[in-house]
Amino acid sequence: MAWNSSKDSKSAKSNIQNAVSGSSNSIVQGTEIQGTIKASSDIRIDGILHGNLDCKGKVIIGPTGVVDGDIQCENAVIEGTFSGLVIVTELLHVRETAKVEGDVHTKKLIVQSGSTFNVSCKMGSQKMKSSSHAKTDAKAIEMEKLSKIS
Repeated sequence: MAWNSSKDSKSAKSNIQNAVSGSSNSIVQGTEIQGTIKASSDIRIDGILHGNLDCKGKVIIGPTGVVDGDIQCENAVIEGTFSGLVIVTELLHVRETAKVEGDVHTKKLIVQSGSTFNVSCKMGSQKMKSSSHAKTDAKAIEMEKLSKIS
């Protein structure tokens, strides 16, 4: 039997490229991370993240997932606990098991009955700002309000 290494290696390279392009990241239950995560593909969090997450795709915080920090992503589903600033350029879906506190900036929003949703929320198709700019803008607006009171 003849071995055609050229054909087999091309097929293997194609399969590897397909697996990588369709891949996603996962932080499993029992894992705790402190720091900043940058992901170019979807990510699911069932563990704990103390820090910031910058994702080019979809972020899913599973029922056991906890995120304490800022998230910037295209789409998000929250089933667990989130505290911080979340900036979603498309759709944020808050499921019935979710506990969300902080600031939300999103184009579209679904909040299911039963969830805890204690946030300051901005919606619409306005250009989304990075988390550092959003915090700076919020402080500037607050200072402006205080100066008008004086």
